[in-house]
Amino acid sequence: MKTYVQPGDRINVTAAAAASAGDGVLIGTHLFGVAFGDAGIGDTLVLATTGVFTLPKVSTDVFVVGAPVYFDAAAGVVTTDDDTSANPQVGIAVTAAGNPSSSVNVRLTAVTYLPDAA
Repeated sequence: MKTYVQPGDRINVTAAAAASAGDGVLIGTHLFGVAFGDAGIGDTLVLATTGVFTLPKVSTDVFVVGAPVYFDAAAGVVTTDDDTSANPQVGIAVTAAGNPSSSVNVRLTAVTYLPDAA
């Protein structure tokens, strides 16, 4: 097919901030992935956009299997709180994670985010 570019499970982006392998990274308001390796500002960063990843979470949040998972970009962690739609949904919890715990396994999904405020 003439218009096919790539599978899309990994996307190359320019890092706007330093990232380490395994970090959740939000590009703009609609592209989320997990850093495949380390990158400095301006470097090419490979983001995994599909799959299941163990991601750091707000330690007091309680996840049940199947719960929506949101990303707090300022804190660099996943959370159960959409913060009145300020935190985009980036996946679904595939393991339970209680209070306190430091991580949860997340199946990445397409980012769901309300349109930017005008």
